[in-house]
Amino acid sequence: MTINTSNLNEARKQIQRLKKNDGKVVVQAQNPEFNRKILENKDVDVLLGLEIHNRKDKLNQRDSGLNEVLCKLAKKNDIKIGIHLEKIIKLSIIEKARILSRIIQNIYLSKKTGAQLIVFPQNKYKKQDVIGLFLSLKGSTKQGREAVY
Repeated sequence: MTINTSNLNEARKQIQRLKKNDGKVVVQAQNPEFNRKILENKDVDVLLGLEIHNRKDKLNQRDSGLNEVLCKLAKKNDIKIGIHLEKIIKLSIIEKARILSRIIQNIYLSKKTGAQLIVFPQNKYKKQDVIGLFLSLKGSTKQGREAVY
């Protein structure tokens, strides 16, 4: 089940409820402050869709929703960064280009810090397709293999 709320207290309650039921905790990314608080929570398994937002990109850098500090937090708390391919496929061509460039930046950051990226939903895509996607977006074969666990 995906937690999709921008209220931090409500999200924490839903996280605790899912953890008691031994469910996998997947949280939909919201604003930067919310995302940081979620990455500080050790009960979360996946933070999903950081690259999909309406904020403007900067002149020399993409606003991919991820930075080095957040990547280190994700690695420390064993939280995976999810890429929601279903949403990306449904976007227009221009939006797909923006999102893919943000994913390239997230792949670079995760390679640098050791954070793990995964593809969401898991069982829909073949492992070879995901590895090919990561290779075409400047990722490594190791990252592609780890993206489908």
